[in-house]
Amino acid sequence: MTTYVVDHPEKGHIQYRDKKRWLWCGAILFSLMPLPIIAAFVWSDNPWVLILPLEISFILIPIIDHFVGVDTNNPPEEIVPQLDADPYYHRLILLSVPVHFITIFTGAWLVGTHPLPLGFLIAFAIVMGLYSGMSINTAHEIGHKNTKRERLLSRFALAVTGYGHFCSDHNFGHHRDVATPEDPVSARMGESVYRFMLREIPGALKRGWEAEAARLRRRKKPVWSHHNHILQSYAITLAYQGGLVLIFGWILIPFFVIHNGFAWFQLTSANYIEHYGLLRAKKPNGRYERCQPHHSWNANHTFSNLMLFQLQRHSDHHANPARSFQSLRSFDDLPELPFGYFTMYMIAYIPALWFRVMDPILMAIPHINGNLSNVNLDPKRADEYRAKWGDTDTQKSAA
Repeated sequence: MTTYVVDHPEKGHIQYRDKKRWLWCGAILFSLMPLPIIAAFVWSDNPWVLILPLEISFILIPIIDHFVGVDTNNPPEEIVPQLDADPYYHRLILLSVPVHFITIFTGAWLVGTHPLPLGFLIAFAIVMGLYSGMSINTAHEIGHKNTKRERLLSRFALAVTGYGHFCSDHNFGHHRDVATPEDPVSARMGESVYRFMLREIPGALKRGWEAEAARLRRRKKPVWSHHNHILQSYAITLAYQGGLVLIFGWILIPFFVIHNGFAWFQLTSANYIEHYGLLRAKKPNGRYERCQPHHSWNANHTFSNLMLFQLQRHSDHHANPARSFQSLRSFDDLPELPFGYFTMYMIAYIPALWFRVMDPILMAIPHINGNLSNVNLDPKRADEYRAKWGDTDTQKSAA
């Protein structure tokens, strides 16, 4: 196991070992999960095995999360430059890109060569979409790097699900507007994941396209051209998914419609829980305060973080977007999710349960302190929430 060492002029000799170094491979194995399931179906001809990945994601992983517990350890800051420079971690991310293509190719092969009953075809398309949604997480990690190679690979990763505008919106829109009412990708208190989806997906597309068009105008390049990064990714999607349709038949058209849609919904689910109700304060000049770790929900659940390249330490990511996944930190007094993402997804899919679980946690955060003026509140439910939690204007007057 690699040991990182530094002799600090004030702190003396510091050394660090990443005890999870080899366990990060779990994220790649997780993306490959459909492959043994497909093999089991071919061997058994039992279509019920095709939905096992859903049970793995939403039953087994939450159980393992519960028993393994959380990890709040952080690498020493003096070691982080070495940790970020270690090519091992970077290669894991890069290796994930072809893994996503291999997985979806195998799924397309199964659909095209093994007729499935309609219900199982739909279920399998959902399963594949949810696992292909991991490709957006891969693009998210790569897309924050500054080299042309990484940016190009991020466009390939996004092409797996046809979500080529993600990096343009995420890097130049979401990170700027996060935890404000102006951000379509920050969920508001009282907003269900389903209403959020109707605002988030078109809003992210519009903002991503505007960001890319502005980038091209600054470089005096035409928007509708091969220079457009979004169009490049869409072209890869069309070539890859279109090629699979030509190889394996028309049945892949509805398969990819469902597959892509549920991959997008996987991203929606993550976006929903990452900033629900959190609000950056507006300064006297009308601008919002700088994004801080407490403007994102954090989760330190060890096992699910290994499956997601530590996406759940989202608080540090937004405060320090360039920091690599292996170096992300946990802080004291952060808004903490009660469970890992996979459990939180299931709770979010039942809005009444989500509001019952999360609204009290949100309102108890110290910087919110029960005051609705400190949350990103859904305007459509403002009166209802003021009646329940207290009128904001009354609270201000009392203060």
